[in-house]
Amino acid sequence: MRRLDPPLSLDELARLGGATLVRGDPASRLHSLASLEAAGPDDLAFLASARMASAARATRAGAVVVAPALAALVPVQAALLESDDAQRSFSAIARHVALRLVARPGPGLHPTAVIGASVRLGRDVHVGAFATIADGADIGNGALVEAGAHVGAGSAVGAGTRLHPRVTIEHDCVLGRDCEVFAGTVIGADGFGFVDTADGWEKVPQLGRVVIGDAVEIGANCAIDRGALDDTVIESGCKLDNLIQVAHNVRIGERTAIAGCVGIAGSAHIGRRCRIGGGAGILGHLEICDDVTISAMSLVTRSIRRPGFYSGVFPLMDNADWEKAAVLVRRLPQARARRRATTNHHRTDE
Repeated sequence: MRRLDPPLSLDELARLGGATLVRGDPASRLHSLASLEAAGPDDLAFLASARMASAARATRAGAVVVAPALAALVPVQAALLESDDAQRSFSAIARHVALRLVARPGPGLHPTAVIGASVRLGRDVHVGAFATIADGADIGNGALVEAGAHVGAGSAVGAGTRLHPRVTIEHDCVLGRDCEVFAGTVIGADGFGFVDTADGWEKVPQLGRVVIGDAVEIGANCAIDRGALDDTVIESGCKLDNLIQVAHNVRIGERTAIAGCVGIAGSAHIGRRCRIGGGAGILGHLEICDDVTISAMSLVTRSIRRPGFYSGVFPLMDNADWEKAAVLVRRLPQARARRRATTNHHRTDE
């Protein structure tokens, strides 16, 4: 990791993280952030869980952000920045460091950018090299449209929103304020709508939009399809990882977090504050209520009406054992039928 120049003092780091410096010289300076295992005397690390006890005892970090209950695990040579939420404090410090190491592009239009007719550009907008903004688009104050990104006709990008290189926003889509969309993501491509006819597949026009709320983060290479008639909606505060497919007319409630490689089929509705693990699949036209957690690689085949933690993963095992288990699973319907027949026979005898 690149080193901070100038470095930050322990006093500054504690203030940035909302932590309390309980051990160490406030004027001592650190140059970078690192994991407990990789940190050296010039680095700041963090300890948020007793599961990292062995790494904490062996760390060479110059300072550690730590929960008070775990402070005794940190070697005495390391300074201590105590916080009731060590991970959150470290994240706050990391955000400050990230801005110093990789500054946001400043306002201005690159000479190779293409701006269509009747485009409204707010104050302090950045439009990067070879970016294109089509007719009638609206770009809010302080928004960033980075190199090679495209904003389609009639689309709106909210104030402070950042489109990383090669993001594509198709026509008539809406992104709220302070969103961040990473490279390669496409928002507003047509949903998968076709009718099977005697002459082959006929396309169903996709006439809806994609509407995204405020403070939504969408990772790299995601696909968020526009609605067929109604809109595809992602509400404020949602966080999407990389390589996620959101099909047409899906609705995702506020503050829901979705890990990588999740596929959500058309017209599924997901509630607020849900957590969906990586590689999960959600079938179309289902409803998932608020406050549901779904394990990684699970397949959701029916609606979920009650908050809770749900899993649908066949356990990993030796392949020979898996083959035997699979045979048993295939035979379950016949076994159930035999059991019902036996039960009915006994009732008849009685």
